[in-house]
Amino acid sequence: MPFDFDPTAGRPPYKIAIGEDLASTNDNHNTTHLYSFAVVRSIGAEEMSSTAGQVIKCRAAVAWEPGKPLVIEEVEVAPPQKNEVRLKILYTSLCHTDVYFWEAKAQDSVFPRILGHEASGIVESVGEGVTELAPGDHALPVFTGECGDCAHCKSEESNMCDLLRINTERTVMIHDEKTRFSINGKPVYHFLGTSTFSEYTVIHSGCVAKINPLAPLDKVCVLSCGISTGNNADSIVMLLGFFFLTIFIICEGLGATLNVAKPRKGDTVAVFGLGAVGLA
Repeated sequence: MPFDFDPTAGRPPYKIAIGEDLASTNDNHNTTHLYSFAVVRSIGAEEMSSTAGQVIKCRAAVAWEPGKPLVIEEVEVAPPQKNEVRLKILYTSLCHTDVYFWEAKAQDSVFPRILGHEASGIVESVGEGVTELAPGDHALPVFTGECGDCAHCKSEESNMCDLLRINTERTVMIHDEKTRFSINGKPVYHFLGTSTFSEYTVIHSGCVAKINPLAPLDKVCVLSCGISTGNNADSIVMLLGFFFLTIFIICEGLGATLNVAKPRKGDTVAVFGLGAVGLA
């Protein structure tokens, strides 16, 4: 069934539905903030089972063509290959970036595609060479990852990894240049290396941040976009230690605030906007 979602029509509040689950927004938010903060629970989060090494059939919201309603389809999700992780998505958010590429306003207009990049879930299985993550780990997907070996990853001044920096044009996995999604044997393409509008997704291990299992997955899902915009995966793990005291920092402006402005206690500051960036 399609999303009840058309950002080109009507006025807030929009309601975004996946199956029977529903998230509503505040009347006072404009559409940009709406996309950033509308948290939608993933469809059909069944109990974990022993599926490692097998193709998993699950539901996903598939974008078949630009601007058309997403359709809930049964997709096949292949097992993770070398340096990959298969993640069971429990919660995913809707960000304006998803809408932008759904509308095909960018040069990259590959369809069919599974969008989504702001989410939380549990590791279902891992591929060859993955040592820092294990099945059962709570984790966040990160569209700006870290290989750990390049000059950027070893630098304290940059998180723009040579291998795993954000790449909106990459629609397949790095290991073999193939997609892990398919419908009846035909490929369905990835988005930002995450594709979280699916009950299961396959992600490069360098784009997955393990988190404290006590962190509420329905809240921390927004960290995977807001924090990674200005920081790296390690920053997400560090900040989760302060989650219950500093929930307001989960926003895109964090990197600019801490690394560029560097405010000190007692400083007078100006805040522009009260959305994901302004709340920094």
